[in-house]
Amino acid sequence: MDIKEYIMQKASEAKQGARSLAKASSEVKNRTLANMAAALKDNLDMLVSENAKDIEYARAKGLSSAMIDRLTLTQKRVDEMADGLMQVAGLADPVGEILNMRQRPNGMSVGRMRVPIGLIGIIYESRPNVTADATSLCLKSGNAVILRGGSEAINSNRAIVNILRKVVAAEGLHEGAVTFIDIPDRDAVTEMLKLEGTIDLIIPRGGEGLIRTVTENSRIPVLKHYKGVCHVFVDKDADLVMAEDICFNSKVQRPGTCNSMETMLVDAAVAAKFLPSMYGRFKKAGVRMKGCKETRKILKDIEAAEESDFYNEYLDLVVNIKIVEGMDDAMSHIAKYGSAHSDSIVSNDYSRAMRFVREVDSSAVLINASTRLNDGYQFGLGAEIGISTDKIHARGPMGLEELTCTKFIVFGSGQLRS
Repeated sequence: MDIKEYIMQKASEAKQGARSLAKASSEVKNRTLANMAAALKDNLDMLVSENAKDIEYARAKGLSSAMIDRLTLTQKRVDEMADGLMQVAGLADPVGEILNMRQRPNGMSVGRMRVPIGLIGIIYESRPNVTADATSLCLKSGNAVILRGGSEAINSNRAIVNILRKVVAAEGLHEGAVTFIDIPDRDAVTEMLKLEGTIDLIIPRGGEGLIRTVTENSRIPVLKHYKGVCHVFVDKDADLVMAEDICFNSKVQRPGTCNSMETMLVDAAVAAKFLPSMYGRFKKAGVRMKGCKETRKILKDIEAAEESDFYNEYLDLVVNIKIVEGMDDAMSHIAKYGSAHSDSIVSNDYSRAMRFVREVDSSAVLINASTRLNDGYQFGLGAEIGISTDKIHARGPMGLEELTCTKFIVFGSGQLRS
């Protein structure tokens, strides 16, 4: 069959899986996740063997060492996938929760109930662990998932999905609940994005190029973030020791993530005192620094920052530094150059900090805390499928609740409309 027919067949199978999962009890879903975790550990040798094929292909293709590292499966990473499944099994099931029940003057009660979205398409790159992570979150929230990973990980992803599907079938659920597009042709994604009415939501996970391509070509609603251009603003009333720690953690702890700081904004009133010490810590950690004209009067040997640099998501040990004339200047900079992802203020002034929270329009705004904390696990969601910078239907880390929607429910006793 051609690609279009293949994708339609896969999506139809997944839709049947969605209907099966929507009826599954919390007990069945939790048992399925636990058995998936055990099955991954039991098949470690096979997973590593299949992953070796992908690594060989990646090296032949000349992929970067960082990309190959993200692609590699080890016993530790398989154990982490299994642990992730168990963590999700331990979370509260949002499906069926009734919200805001209230009685109307005619005696009927009106409320909302959390229900699965239906069939969720995940389009992602590199990391095979996303296959298990996305499956666990979708399954626990009652959604079927149709997975399309990158060609560089096709053997690893196929092996993981085959293990998970066997467990789904053994639990009496429809195998389509976990469906994998196992052809690397890019036209498969194009056809997948046309299936409005079958696939209910698309979530792309990867670089800005992938996300823009998906968004521009999809007929299906897309939950996305293009990039994470995150800021920390060091206010004139900041505890400067705390500010150093927060800025260092935001940039250095794991620079290749979307919630890593890319620009440090420093109030002119404290710049001369704060920047030399911060410079020393960054330099020791191997951070490449780019500064505005005023910054370079204090830190004379750093690179000059071009305006285009302030739009960059480096995902590396590179940071922009800009001196600003107070909080209004900092917030104007964030509004112009930021990506509505994660922005933090370091300040002991309550009124300014609260104003920053109100006026900075990002998925997470933090006071005296690292941008790296914008994460589902850190926020107590247990796990996340990504961080959305959209405003509809979810914003910020997307956990189980964000993978549901609500429907109105009405309890009546014979009420009629007059």
